[in-house]
Amino acid sequence: MNAYQDPESLSPGERWTIAVTVMFGAFMAVMDTSVVNVSMAHMMGSFGADLSSITWVATSYSIAEIIMVTMSGWWSSLIGRKTLYLASFAIFTIGSILCGTATTFEQMICYRILQGIGGGALIPVSQAILRETFPPQQQGMAMAIYGMGVVLAPALGPTLGGWLTDVYGWPWVFFINVPVCILAMMLTSRFVHDPPYLRRGVQSIDWLGIIFLTVCLTGMQIILERGQEENWFESNQIIVGTIITVASFVGLIVWELRHPAPVVNLRVLKDRNLTLGSTMGLIFGISLFGTTFILPQFTQQLLGYPAFESGMALAPRAVTLLLMMPIAGWLYQRIGAKPLVLGGIFFIVWSYYDLMQLNLNAGIADLILPLLIMGVGMPFMFVPLSTVSLSSISRSDVTDASSIYTLSRRVGGNIGYALVATLLDSRIQVHRVYMGEHINSFNAATEAFRNTLINALRSLGIDPLDASHLSIGMLENILRRQTTMLAYNDISFICGAMFLVLIPLVFFLPSRKKILAIAARK
Repeated sequence: MNAYQDPESLSPGERWTIAVTVMFGAFMAVMDTSVVNVSMAHMMGSFGADLSSITWVATSYSIAEIIMVTMSGWWSSLIGRKTLYLASFAIFTIGSILCGTATTFEQMICYRILQGIGGGALIPVSQAILRETFPPQQQGMAMAIYGMGVVLAPALGPTLGGWLTDVYGWPWVFFINVPVCILAMMLTSRFVHDPPYLRRGVQSIDWLGIIFLTVCLTGMQIILERGQEENWFESNQIIVGTIITVASFVGLIVWELRHPAPVVNLRVLKDRNLTLGSTMGLIFGISLFGTTFILPQFTQQLLGYPAFESGMALAPRAVTLLLMMPIAGWLYQRIGAKPLVLGGIFFIVWSYYDLMQLNLNAGIADLILPLLIMGVGMPFMFVPLSTVSLSSISRSDVTDASSIYTLSRRVGGNIGYALVATLLDSRIQVHRVYMGEHINSFNAATEAFRNTLINALRSLGIDPLDASHLSIGMLENILRRQTTMLAYNDISFICGAMFLVLIPLVFFLPSRKKILAIAARK
């Protein structure tokens, strides 16, 4: 196959080869967003960095990636989609190698930016290629394959990252990308081709749009990452950053809607299905990435699990996601989007309800059932939303639309990280104030428990005065752990409630019959 072929003329073997090829790209790019989370403690020791600084290993990648996600349609027009895809793979591979060989913190940040530049375009371009490879009646299954990469990656990332870090060391978190990327580049070169209707060239380079976009997305990412640490709007830096970000966002919208060759084609948002899917995808991203961030923190901080076991806590969800994606694609082709998305919301809310019941005696066995349930619900939402969002977009605008849909999910993920971090801190304080009112020397139950601790410590040969001081410290530790546990339960409640808010939007989704009718007219 040496030239572009119409999707209808492709054999099933060719279609599925292309599907697996582009899934590699989406999977690797998304996984590198979360795979480093469980390795940061090891990197702190290697680079001599503190906790505040080491988070830039994740932040720098996210900023570069999200900018390239948004610009993917523009770059596709400028150099061609296949060229962009291969170049992105090459840059991502080089960045991965350099990250694994970094010897200083500054080198790591620079290499992660390079890796993010390469990874950003892989996600929306993968979806656009799949959208055009499969005929309308197979779009659900195509998006299921895409979802196996995009949704499975953040779920599997902490597990794989923890195992590689514990067994081989953190550099292998990056080296593992290289063979997969080389294989994907070979398959892309052989099987993927640009369609003749893909828009070629730009009238002029939208420099001001690029500046607005870079400032807006960089500012947003930094505010979300640093807001909690700086006490949000109590910090002048956050206030100034917010003003600059909002101003650049407004400037971007006004300028891009007037520019003949915009770096971000906001005009595609006139399509109702894309706007609706992107809005729901934003909430989906908050939940998926927020849970991916908070569960390893819960298992490591409160349950005392090492990195690998902490990552393994998310394994049930990853396995179920993998199994349910093709089933969700098959169901979508038969019952359409509305019942499938409603079912997905039901399962996800159910899983969060179960997570609300956890306590300090929980083990991995207590996490398995709610994560299995969540792993059922997420494909039921992701597949129809990914399919519906691009269902009525013209072929020439598919890459632009895919970029915006991907951006909404990634922004949701960034909000998810910031939201759960902020909620965790604030809810700990709320519960501490409430519980602290009942833990004092005037409370008979508190004093009885403290005396029991003192007697136990004295029986171990500890001096009475030291035993008294130690008992206060033990009470403080119990209070901290209990308030933190309650805060995690509150986060599960809030995440579940967000999905309930989506229910009215489900009824605006088009029916399967209408989607097929739209596809027949295109």
